[in-house]
Amino acid sequence: MSEEKTDFKKEFINRLIDYSVRHVEFFEGLREAKTPYPLCDQLLRAATSIGANVVEAKSSHSKKDYIKYFEIALKSANETKYWLIVVKRTKKSNKEANDLLSEAEEIANILASSIMTMKNNK
Repeated sequence: MSEEKTDFKKEFINRLIDYSVRHVEFFEGLREAKTPYPLCDQLLRAATSIGANVVEAKSSHSKKDYIKYFEIALKSANETKYWLIVVKRTKKSNKEANDLLSEAEEIANILASSIMTMKNNK
């Protein structure tokens, strides 16, 4: 594997970890604002699942299994977008929700592109 590709993977994993941490902090703010717990919990679970599944892909038994973890991560990214939209609609305005939503869209695009590339290289 090229050094450039290895660097991108490391940077992407760090980006996903940072994204999870941002959601933990966002969760705390939502709880302080008395946002219903089930909404906060669903959002946090979906958002932190993205990175967890990408990292879990490393221990896959096969390329098919590896791709499956990325597909699950993509589903979690899409679920995260849904919950962020719900949060935005329950709050009058929330810059952090907008920023997290934008980042979720970028992450989902990267995951979708990665999945397509992997499937085409089978």
